[in-house]
Amino acid sequence: MSEIRENLLRVKERIEKAARRAGRDPGEIKLVAVSKTVDTARVREAIEAGASILGENYVQEAQKKIEEIGKPVSWHFIGHLQTNKAKYAVRLFDVIHSLDNLALAEELDRRAGQIRHPLKVMIEVNISGEATKFGAEEEKVLNLSRKILDFHHLSLEGLMTMPPYFESPEMSRPYFIRLRELKEKIVLEGIPMTELSMGMSNDFDIAIEEGATYVRVGTAIFGPRK
Repeated sequence: MSEIRENLLRVKERIEKAARRAGRDPGEIKLVAVSKTVDTARVREAIEAGASILGENYVQEAQKKIEEIGKPVSWHFIGHLQTNKAKYAVRLFDVIHSLDNLALAEELDRRAGQIRHPLKVMIEVNISGEATKFGAEEEKVLNLSRKILDFHHLSLEGLMTMPPYFESPEMSRPYFIRLRELKEKIVLEGIPMTELSMGMSNDFDIAIEEGATYVRVGTAIFGPRK
């Protein structure tokens, strides 16, 4: 059995155990295999091993892979998206996890309208308030959500965040709780959303316990990046 296949099975086992601990159905949690900087041969290996969602951070890198591999899987964009790359992103990706401002939402809606299909999006939230991180400010997310509802070609699915990195995964828990509570607040305001994209290789077990529906896992599947 290949290393990638073994790693993928191990990650899926962790997902199932975390879900069971939280009294959740493991089928509610979707695994995004983060293939940033991973060569095409190893991405194919992951697909053959059962990866069904690939996550990419850079439009140009993803475009090359998608041209070679095609779309036997769902491709998700999880990195910072510049407005001038929106025209490419709407054609390449099934879901954008990292919408974080109104100008980007307007451009994605306009470009998605040109190809006549609704684009699934999530709002990235800078839940930690770190200056080095992208994402909408927590207090602005409700208003941004309302504005996105007015667009005809965007489907608002939920929220995404990336907390600070901690050696102890347990330290991430308060950030995941805050994102879940923010989603619940937005839903109470009459804005439907169901997804929480949170948790990476070191802390996705905790994220699942706190309600994650997407976990974004790279290193635990593909190994350390060069």
